[in-house]
Amino acid sequence: MCDTLVALANSTAKGTVLFAKNSDRQPNEPHIVIRLPRRTYPKGAKVKCTYIEIDQAPETYAVLLLKPSWIWGAEMGCNEWGLNIGNEAVFTKEKQGQPSLLGMDLLRLALERCRTSDEAVQCITDLLERYGQGGNCGYEKRFVYHNSFLIADPTSAWVLETAGKYWAAQKVQDIRCISNRLSIESDYDLAHPELVANAVKKGWCRSESSFNFARCYTEPVFTYFSGSKQRFAYCRSKLEEAKGRINVQTMAAILAGHDPKAADPFSRHSLTSVCMHAGFLFGDHTTGSYVAEIRPKRATYWLTGSSTPCISVFKPYWMIDHQLPMAFSEAETDQALEFWHLRETLHRMILQQQVELETYLEKRNQLQQELFKLVDGLDVENADPKVLAEVMDYGLAAETKLVTETIGAGNNKPARIKGSLYFKSYWRKQNRGLNPKKEVLR
Repeated sequence: MCDTLVALANSTAKGTVLFAKNSDRQPNEPHIVIRLPRRTYPKGAKVKCTYIEIDQAPETYAVLLLKPSWIWGAEMGCNEWGLNIGNEAVFTKEKQGQPSLLGMDLLRLALERCRTSDEAVQCITDLLERYGQGGNCGYEKRFVYHNSFLIADPTSAWVLETAGKYWAAQKVQDIRCISNRLSIESDYDLAHPELVANAVKKGWCRSESSFNFARCYTEPVFTYFSGSKQRFAYCRSKLEEAKGRINVQTMAAILAGHDPKAADPFSRHSLTSVCMHAGFLFGDHTTGSYVAEIRPKRATYWLTGSSTPCISVFKPYWMIDHQLPMAFSEAETDQALEFWHLRETLHRMILQQQVELETYLEKRNQLQQELFKLVDGLDVENADPKVLAEVMDYGLAAETKLVTETIGAGNNKPARIKGSLYFKSYWRKQNRGLNPKKEVLR
C-alpha cells in the first residue's frame, strides 16, 4: 500500500515540480536508500532483476533508489536527469502472471535507462509487453498485485496504470495523486492497443463507447479493503487546497498526515491514513518517505531513511560527489540496514511509550523547520557543491543526534503498548520478529 503525488510548476509556490511518496510495506521490512553511479555494459550483457534475467542496456544512468532491502527494484527514486518515479500496488481483474518483472523492477529499469517522463512511459510499457509482470512482493507473507506509476521530470508528469499486460496512461496537467486503485477513467492519452477490446471480450463493459478503464478493470474487494479511497481523496483535497502555494512543506505534511477520523495511530491501526500505521489484519506500515523538488539543473531530495513520517525528519540530499552515510552503495547493504534499524528502534520505543512523544515532536519540529529554512535560503542550482555537502552533513548529524539521545533517554523505561488486545498482540509479535540481520525472505 502506498501513496504518490505530484504538483507541476503551474501549481507550486516556486514554479518547480514537486514529487512525493510514502512506501507502505510490512512493518519489519527494512526500506533502504541506495545510490548507484552511471555505468556502461558490453554488448549482450544481462541484468538479474528480482526474479528474472533480462537484456541489459548499453548504459545505465546514476540513480538514487529507495527500496525494500531484499528486492532488486525500488518503490521510488530518481536519476541524474531529475526523472522521478513512484509505484503503487493496484488490484485488477486480470490474472496474476508467473514471476517476471515486479513493478519495482520496472521502476528501477526506467530510472536507469530514461531521461524524461515520456521516455519512461515508453520504456515501462515496452518492458511490460516483452517480459510481463508478476511475482511475490511480500516480505514475510505472499503478496501479489499489478502496478501503477507516477512519473515526473523537471517539466512534465504522467500517470501510468497497468492490469496484467494492459495499460493506460494520462498526462498530468497540474496536480495529481495515485493510490492503491486504478484512477484513470475514459480520459487517458495513451493506452495498450487491445485495452478496450479485451474488456469488452471478457464482459467487463458492454461496448467500446462505454469503456472506463478504472471501472472495467478494477478488482473491487481488495481495492476496497486497501483503504485507498480515503487516502486518494485526502491527498487530492490537500493538493487542491494548496494549489498555487504548494511547497516542500506541503508535500511532507501530506505524507505525515492521518485520517481525521482516526484515533491515536500509536494505539490503533490507520489503514486509511497516508502515514499508515500497522496493527490489524489488513494494511501495512509506512516504512520510507521521500519528497523531491525537481529543477532543470539540480533537484533537492528530502529523505527520511526511516519509517513513520509523522515522527521522522526529512533530511536534504543532493546527487553531488559526496559520500554521505544515508545513501549507500550496493556493497554497503549492512550499513544501510543499520541506518534504518536505528530509526526503527525509535519508532518502536514511541509505540511502547518509552519516549515522551510530545517532547520528542517539539524537538523534531524545531529541527525540521530549521532544515527547511536553511535549504530555502540557498540558490540550489548554482550553489557550490561544498556548501551543499555541509548542509547535508549538518542535517544528518543533527537528526542522528536527536534519534540517539532520545533512544538513550528511554532505554530504561518500561515498555507498555496501548490499544486493543489485538493491536498489542500484533506489535509484540512484530517486535519479536524485528531482526537487523534478516534481509532476504522470498
